[in-house]
Amino acid sequence: MKPLKSIEQLTNSFSLLPGVGHKSAEKMAYSVLSMSEEQANEFSQAILRVKREIKQCKKCGNYCEGDICEICQDESRNKQKIIVVSSPKDIEAFEKLNDFDGVYHSLNGVISAIKGIGIEDLNVESLFKRIKQDDVKEIILATNSTLEGETTALYLAKLLEKYDIVVSRLAYGLPVGAHLEYADTLTLSKALEGRKKI
Repeated sequence: MKPLKSIEQLTNSFSLLPGVGHKSAEKMAYSVLSMSEEQANEFSQAILRVKREIKQCKKCGNYCEGDICEICQDESRNKQKIIVVSSPKDIEAFEKLNDFDGVYHSLNGVISAIKGIGIEDLNVESLFKRIKQDDVKEIILATNSTLEGETTALYLAKLLEKYDIVVSRLAYGLPVGAHLEYADTLTLSKALEGRKKI
């Protein structure tokens, strides 16, 4: 029996999601088939709404539904202390700690020779502007402890030498090769506490 084209197309679409194999994608596709038309419409509208309404904060690169995210708008946050992360998803991991009163900056990627991504392709110019505008005193480099994350942190630390600020790196409570979004709160908290100057 030939596969049903619409199911095959939906299966292929679900397979684009990270961590979703063909079998899981096929199961999801058939689940959609068992939904009512109203549920399927709500599901598709939710996907489109995310694509239309979620933007990146013009100041820090975090995900938000306006021009500036809630964290950057919060006057109680210490704007002189910035955690620099690779991705907006990493900000969420730190926010779950309820332990950091500063702000964040997302690079929206890491240096990768294989992918042809250099420092100029990352969100760094706006970071340098923030250092001057907000009289920043400390930058905490919190890129993943992968080869690309380490390369990015070291390169950025070199560029930050011209500023009169403390530049630190998360401590290695995080296992090498780990991604921040999957770290538990205790490990992340200890890594933040044990950060060291670069």
